[in-house]
Amino acid sequence: MFCHITENWRAKPLVSHEVVVNLIGSTKTTKGLHIQAELDTGRYPKGRKITDQEMAQLQIQPADFHGEWNYTISPKNSFP
Repeated sequence: MFCHITENWRAKPLVSHEVVVNLIGSTKTTKGLHIQAELDTGRYPKGRKITDQEMAQLQIQPADFHGEWNYTISPKNSFP
């Protein structure tokens, strides 16, 4: 997905949140991928540390190729 987004906004100045969201949201591929995007204006605390117990509860499925970089995180109570 990210390779298509960056290809779509190549050589375009990212001057505002609106421009970024619109460029991401207008990304489409020949195979039918269509991206939806909206700006999240929520406020989130900085510096929050995730405990080992919290990490152990995540359902992380590593990809076959470079699973340390590429993975899927499934919602709780979901089966990959």
